[in-house]
Amino acid sequence: MINNRSLLIVGGLAAIAWLASNSLYVVDETERAVKLRFGEIIEEDIQPGLHFKMPITQTVRTFDTRLLTLDTDPSRYLTLEQKAVIVDSYVKWQVVNPTQYYEATAGDELMASRLIQPRVDESLRNAFGRLDLQEIIAERRDDLMTGPTEELDALLRDELGVAIRDIRVKRIDLPEDVSSAVYERMRSEREREAREWRAQGQEEAERIRANADRRRQVLLAQANERAETLRGEGDAEAAAIFAEAYGKDEEFFTFWRSLNAYRDSFASDGNMLVLDPSSDFFQYLKSPTPSGAE
Repeated sequence: MINNRSLLIVGGLAAIAWLASNSLYVVDETERAVKLRFGEIIEEDIQPGLHFKMPITQTVRTFDTRLLTLDTDPSRYLTLEQKAVIVDSYVKWQVVNPTQYYEATAGDELMASRLIQPRVDESLRNAFGRLDLQEIIAERRDDLMTGPTEELDALLRDELGVAIRDIRVKRIDLPEDVSSAVYERMRSEREREAREWRAQGQEEAERIRANADRRRQVLLAQANERAETLRGEGDAEAAAIFAEAYGKDEEFFTFWRSLNAYRDSFASDGNMLVLDPSSDFFQYLKSPTPSGAE
């Protein structure tokens, strides 16, 4: 009797444990879920937390809603001028609509990747086909991927229930058959730009030099003119002073000029003058006063 009761208790507890384990489920913070009844969705976008379901008849599928990475294989694309580039890229995507994602992929991440990759390839092919090689090299890669990212995001939200958060280019290579031609073109372009800048610099230097020479000539002419003016004014002032002094005492001025002439004439040994002794030059050597003076 006791054994039967114990068995019933144990059986009841086991049934309760089984019922609880099959009725309660937890959705993690990084997940979203859908509830199915015989494969048909009866509850969509179940949020994180503890939830209840009917055992046996109902099942739950959970999906990781964190950012997922799809690393694509390097692909060969043609540019606007029909030159090939080899692009290595990867995609960041995320489940945003669990119901649509389940209906499109059966919740299989590998299947989702297989559906996303050809669309990424097509979008990049179109993006690179609208640009020439020079634009692809010159543009920043983030800017280059803005258009394809936005287009794919809008498309795959509707088709797969996933969002394309980012498309990044890891590297862009040129095939061996076009690398040398491209590098030669780039070198020629840079040399042409260098010649243009050098010519512009020389032209500017000549203009600055000519302007400096012109200003130099103007300044020299102005300085010479000013110097001549000052010299003329000085000479005039000196002449006026001498004239005034001469007018005050003509005899002394004549005497002073004669003394200066004697000093200059006999300044060094060996000076010789050939003059008539009766010349007026010697008048102050003969007499302290000029002839005819009182």
